Amino acid sequence: MTIAAGVPGYSVFVPDSHSVTRHDVEDLLFAEADLLDAWNLDDWLGLYTDDARYVVPATDSRDADPDKDLVLVDDDRTRMESRVVRLNSRRAHREYPHSQTRHLVSNVRLGARVDDVLAVTAAFAVFRSRGGRHVDYVGRYDYRLAVVGGQLLIRHKRVELDMTSLRPAYDVAIIL
Repeated sequence: MTIAAGVPGYSVFVPDSHSVTRHDVEDLLFAEADLLDAWNLDDWLGLYTDDARYVVPATDSRDADPDKDLVLVDDDRTRMESRVVRLNSRRAHREYPHSQTRHLVSNVRLGARVDDVLAVTAAFAVFRSRGGRHVDYVGRYDYRLAVVGGQLLIRHKRVELDMTSLRPAYDVAIIL
């Protein structure tokens, strides 16, 4: 069940997707970035609908279709919840202790509204430090947002990396 109304720093009420402003969208995206940087992953899940999907295509095929092509991440809501449990666990050796991250979101653009779902794109940079290593991820977010119970929530998030290789990063163990 989504809990966006209880997410710290995020309390925007909108009656429907046609009332959503860019400011509302930015509040949601900035709240998501803050929650990820604070490793508050349980509240981060509260920003997503029950039928959410989180996709990260491979770096060599940004337009990949996760239903047909190999992708780095293709999580439905159940897999997102499992990912959060694993990352919150001390047994997640790749992320314990947690990386220090900073998610920056910019160039937020509202797109078309189709069936009460709002398309949004944004540029991002994520800086990650752990164990003396520093890695930067840059790219574009492609969101589909929906209003559920008066709250603007994320139904779909696609992370398109502008990196030609993951070699400098070695992995995507954090949530981008």
